[in-house]
Amino acid sequence: MQIIYKESRIQYWLMKSEPETFSIDDLIKRPKQTEPWDGVRNYQARNWLRDDMKVGDLAFFYHSNCKTPSIVGIIEIVKAGYPDATQFDAHSKYFDPKSTVKNPRWFRVDVHFKEKFPKAISLTKLREHPGLQNMHLLQKGSRLSIMPVSKEAWKIILSMKNSSLN
Repeated sequence: MQIIYKESRIQYWLMKSEPETFSIDDLIKRPKQTEPWDGVRNYQARNWLRDDMKVGDLAFFYHSNCKTPSIVGIIEIVKAGYPDATQFDAHSKYFDPKSTVKNPRWFRVDVHFKEKFPKAISLTKLREHPGLQNMHLLQKGSRLSIMPVSKEAWKIILSMKNSSLN
């Protein structure tokens, strides 16, 4: 009798956050090093949060809109997409009056800290690597705060994390 093992369906992502708002160090300080990833207000990113991100998926934590935009570590999805409570809070900057509990527009996932890189991998270094030219992050006009990362790009970036050339 042949035993067939189902291959793991881990997907890879990149999730951006402005370090002045929420950094990888902030995540490290959270209870259980876990936090909801909320406030996403782009429909494509929302669809990925709601429909595609699964428990066990991994993501690069990317510091954006700062002096040196960079990948700074790895996080894991520990709770799949569920309604983002900030859309219902009239005092939140993410409040959406068109969203209802019965028909929420916006979703979030919970993430858990996995690893902080010894040295950040800058956007400049990512752009210089020939194997990453097709990465969503590096496409002209790409401004999404969440995006998929191919398995090949994931492996290349992991190989860069201990490099002194970052």
